[in-house]
Amino acid sequence: MDVIEEGCAPTRNRRAGGRANRVAVRSAPLAEGLRPVRAGMSGGQYKPLTPEGMARIHAAALEALEVIGFANAPKSGVEILTGAGAILGDDGRIRFPRALVEDMLAKAARGITLHGREAKYDLHLEGTKVHYGTAGAAVHIVDLERNEYRDSTAADLYAAAKLTHHLDNVHFFQRAMVCRDIVDNYEMDVNTLYACCAGTTKHVGTSFSDPAHVKGCFEMLHMIAGGEDKWRERPFVSNSNCFVVPPMKFAEESCITMEACVRGGMPMLLLSAGQAGATAPAPIALAIVQAVAECLAGLVYVNAMVPGFPCIFGTWPFVSDLRTGAMSGGSAEQALLTAGCAQMHQYYGLPGGAASGISDSKLPDMQAGWEQGITNVLAGLSGLNMCYEAVGMHASLLGFSLESLVLGDDLLGQAMRCVRGIEVTEDSVNIEAMRQVCLEGPGHYLGHAQTLSLMQTEYIYPAVANRMSPKEWVEAGKPELLDRAIARKNAILAKAGNLIDPVVDAAIRAAYRIHVRD
Repeated sequence: MDVIEEGCAPTRNRRAGGRANRVAVRSAPLAEGLRPVRAGMSGGQYKPLTPEGMARIHAAALEALEVIGFANAPKSGVEILTGAGAILGDDGRIRFPRALVEDMLAKAARGITLHGREAKYDLHLEGTKVHYGTAGAAVHIVDLERNEYRDSTAADLYAAAKLTHHLDNVHFFQRAMVCRDIVDNYEMDVNTLYACCAGTTKHVGTSFSDPAHVKGCFEMLHMIAGGEDKWRERPFVSNSNCFVVPPMKFAEESCITMEACVRGGMPMLLLSAGQAGATAPAPIALAIVQAVAECLAGLVYVNAMVPGFPCIFGTWPFVSDLRTGAMSGGSAEQALLTAGCAQMHQYYGLPGGAASGISDSKLPDMQAGWEQGITNVLAGLSGLNMCYEAVGMHASLLGFSLESLVLGDDLLGQAMRCVRGIEVTEDSVNIEAMRQVCLEGPGHYLGHAQTLSLMQTEYIYPAVANRMSPKEWVEAGKPELLDRAIARKNAILAKAGNLIDPVVDAAIRAAYRIHVRD
């Protein structure tokens, strides 16, 4: 992990000698395979649901699909679903026979890859491999330099994408905020996609506000990819699709968008985002039942169109503070919901995603730290493949902070270290180092060859967080965490540039009204 960028480190007198050398050693970049944490490490150690509990949730979800079914399917969806074996009732609801669901589960894609524009950023979704990234539709930026909430803009989205590209522990960039400075909805969708792709070559997630916008946005993606054939070979953008309006209703326009994206070869995040106690049942287990049922309906829908199409099982239930009805994304109940959903993904053997890392706090403060830390660690330990909204999100998804995104890189590094766990091998429990230190050496392990050899591969170091002693902290001028986050943000943005080829970028700007400027 990189240390804080030049210009971000506080001014202080550094001790010379061994300690300075050790700092230099651990600051040198490592090969990807040697880093202490990296994308796709396997979790799965935490299991809030028993095997019997998962089976009961599955059975209840199948029953809900057979008995309750879904309202408001678009005409095209009715044709697709009834053609596959679903039943249209006299009440207009589509119901799903158990055999149909089981058949589509057997056809569903497993072990999918979400591509980056560079292969080194590919995300391999299988088993309990964990990836953290952004998501959401915040309407405000938490501007720490001005200490205010303001409308989010296309420039803010572009800056967030550029920061993500340079943060090792943020593995993908899904649209995190709304470009509120763009009035026209088509231009907003175009510029959202452009800002994400211009800022990073990691995998991008986006959504479309109208099905009519899909065609124009795909044409831009083909330009960036170098042709439709190259896009279809390595689709580097997925569609975050709220195809369902909980409880148990299809979102007609989103379903039509989903159909268009599937035909265009764009991987699909099938997103069910009920809120327990409001649009989902209050019991945590039953909230998971509804989310599973809704995502199973989406899975049937997509696989009836294209068997084995790459989909992420996006059970994404949120939590309400039942005293007020307000969302509580940083709660312990949210962490449990997400972990339980991750277990259900594994129950089906499907690639899955859910929310983690949301803070209800308005600023990157202690409340944000415990909320983001607990929910992200439990999501990782549960083996959630795609941990969405993991960094930057405040005010229960209403605000996004660029500084919090930077701080989140440190937080996610620590979370991934927990996911990695403790490796017990012949070498790691060999007592030879103990014998040397205790019987032949100085009585401590500082400077020991084993210690030095493990400094980078066994341990991870924060880039912004402060581990100074109180004396050092005073000597350094009492640096504040948020000031360091602002400094690192500014240092990254000063060196980050547009990652779309200049010739292609010029062609895009000639064809579309692009609001983003470097």
